[in-house]
Amino acid sequence: MKSTWPFDQPKNCAAITLKSIVFGGKPILLVSHDQDDHSWQFLDGGAFDVADAAVVSMGNIVTRDPSLLEIANLPPGWKAWRKTENSPWQRVREE
Repeated sequence: MKSTWPFDQPKNCAAITLKSIVFGGKPILLVSHDQDDHSWQFLDGGAFDVADAAVVSMGNIVTRDPSLLEIANLPPGWKAWRKTENSPWQRVREE
């Protein structure tokens, strides 16, 4: 049976996010799909320190925020952002 998982990385692949999202319930407002290794980062849009980072599976982060499925086809080297968790996703190629 064909999988319907839409991302270019499997559900069990590691993704970068923030402790404030995982443990504090902050919304994901910025997503980066890295050009070099096709990894994904799910962030809150604010400044952060590396000490704030958390590693989760792609499946886990999508379970936390199913709206991420809307940007699963985001090409490597692009980012998506939104003003609030209820705002539509905007896309732009990273420079």
